[in-house]
Amino acid sequence: MKQLFRRYRGFLVVLILMGILFLFNRELGSAAFSKAGYTIKEMLLILPPIFVLLGLLDVWIPREIMIRFMGEGSGAKGVVLALLLGSAAAGPLYGAFPVASVFMKKGVKFSNILIFLGAWSTTKIPMFLFEMQSLGSRFALTRLALNIPGILIIAWALAAMTPKQEIDAIVDMNRTMQ
Repeated sequence: MKQLFRRYRGFLVVLILMGILFLFNRELGSAAFSKAGYTIKEMLLILPPIFVLLGLLDVWIPREIMIRFMGEGSGAKGVVLALLLGSAAAGPLYGAFPVASVFMKKGVKFSNILIFLGAWSTTKIPMFLFEMQSLGSRFALTRLALNIPGILIIAWALAAMTPKQEIDAIVDMNRTMQ
């Protein structure tokens, strides 16, 4: 019971604070509870399909193939694949982290995981098409042309600045959580 409380203490603190807010300002408290309920409902609709796809990815694609295409020796092929997978993704950014976790388990290079996360957050194809339609092709292409090098520079810089022991610790922690 104590471990369960410790695990969810952040959630419980926020719930208590929202309750206090509700007592002092019913309108604002109701709005906060309504927004939280909407967000939880959205997560419950989005995360199960992502986890099903992750299970299939984990079972159907052997680790050796992931290492060959996105691992340490993958080179430009791994970078392009990480960009394409991130850009083709659908759903909010919190859906990318379970995918990144499976990538880590499968031996994907750390910088390629960071590239995937960057692409998921900024270069989604549906968003690009919406921008083309709403803001014009010049804007959409300029933003994409700036985002892709930015993603690569940030991913490579983070991978270079993060000590190997820390990356290994992240990978180990990821394995123990699954």
